[in-house]
Amino acid sequence: MFLGTSIGCGYQFRTTGEPVGLKIRSLAIPLMASTSSSLGFEGAFTKAIRDEFVSHSKVLLISKDKAEAVLLGQVVEIRMEPLTYSLTQSTVEGKVTTYELTDKRRLRIKLSASLVEGSSGKIIWTDKDLEEKGTFTVGTDPLVNRFNKRKAVQEIARSLARRLYLKTMERF
Repeated sequence: MFLGTSIGCGYQFRTTGEPVGLKIRSLAIPLMASTSSSLGFEGAFTKAIRDEFVSHSKVLLISKDKAEAVLLGQVVEIRMEPLTYSLTQSTVEGKVTTYELTDKRRLRIKLSASLVEGSSGKIIWTDKDLEEKGTFTVGTDPLVNRFNKRKAVQEIARSLARRLYLKTMERF
């Protein structure tokens, strides 16, 4: 038998699906905006955030013009950087050349988000520095690379969606 006590910060997770410290009966989550030159991220992020709220909360998702609150977000930055390499040597016209091939890349996505009252536009909370990272493998097939990158984006989007949900519903 396991008995436990909780001591600490006073935060409690609520299983009711209703926000802590807020009265929000309806919420709009419009398409995320993007300042990035990489297109297509907005839909993945919006879907992940909507899915998070639909699956965990009792707050009704409706159109922006009728909602008590609106969750606004913008993909601010998308960075990709090489993470691991392999070395390859080739001989061309008797000259040996060594070059690096990227095996894995790190993807960093930064999001800015705000929860605002629908009627007044008053900011309930805002966070301009939400960032998550993911990795994906890179090979010689561009279609496989694109698929791997899309999977990494989806994982990052789900992670950021969870953070936005907690910020709105659990208030931390």
